[in-house]
Amino acid sequence: GPEMPLFSVPKEVAVGTAMLGVAFATGMLAGKRRHTHTHTHTPPCTRIIGKSSPLWQYILDHSLREHPILKKLRLLTAHHPWSKMMVTCDQAQLMANLVKLIKAKKVIEIGVFTGYNTLNMALVLPDNGRVIACDINEEYVKIGKPLWKEAGVEHKIDLRIKPAIQTLDELLASGEAETFDFAFIDADKESCNEYYEKCLRLIKKGGIIAIDNVLWSGRVLKPRKDDLATQSIHHLNEKLLRDARVNISMLPMGDGVTLAFKL
Repeated sequence: GPEMPLFSVPKEVAVGTAMLGVAFATGMLAGKRRHTHTHTHTPPCTRIIGKSSPLWQYILDHSLREHPILKKLRLLTAHHPWSKMMVTCDQAQLMANLVKLIKAKKVIEIGVFTGYNTLNMALVLPDNGRVIACDINEEYVKIGKPLWKEAGVEHKIDLRIKPAIQTLDELLASGEAETFDFAFIDADKESCNEYYEKCLRLIKKGGIIAIDNVLWSGRVLKPRKDDLATQSIHHLNEKLLRDARVNISMLPMGDGVTLAFKL
């Protein structure tokens, strides 16, 4: 019979999702705290389609096309104590599709972890495309870096190990405002509004900013006064609803992702 296309490995992906437990089987993520030095677990998540639903498995089986090296990195990350911080593969696939759709050449990623989503976007960028990848923890990134090289996209990834605000300010100071096509924000939640505002200045008109964890395991429904992360996400969600500078779509994918399209 005909050979399976390179990217079509849904059954293997489905097996991989089981290995990652709740984080993948539900398509949900625990809260990310990667840009701070302390980490906190979040409660188990639920989604519109239940984690054990045959319908959810059907979605995985009939939509995911995972590059073999992406799969390799995902399975490596599955053994990491903080594997729940990784972007779900269905969400990462959407990000790559958006990057390709708008013919992006310059991308900003805030929060790299082991570099699964970084690799995912780099694979679809043209050879002269670049991902400015921001993180403060090089130990996590070391897991993915060899696979960036193996995939032949290492030259497309500009890793900046320093606070992301500093990198964004440097990009603005060097005259790169309105030169980026796409931004993915997935770091400490207390700074999410600042990341958004700086990315909005860096992104071109017609560009996209994707903001991850906008549902925050459901805690946005009733933010506690002492929970700064949830408060920050909720305030940004409220602001985005009324922000005339962008059109938005909030998707119940992963732990919730809002796409902001710059007008």
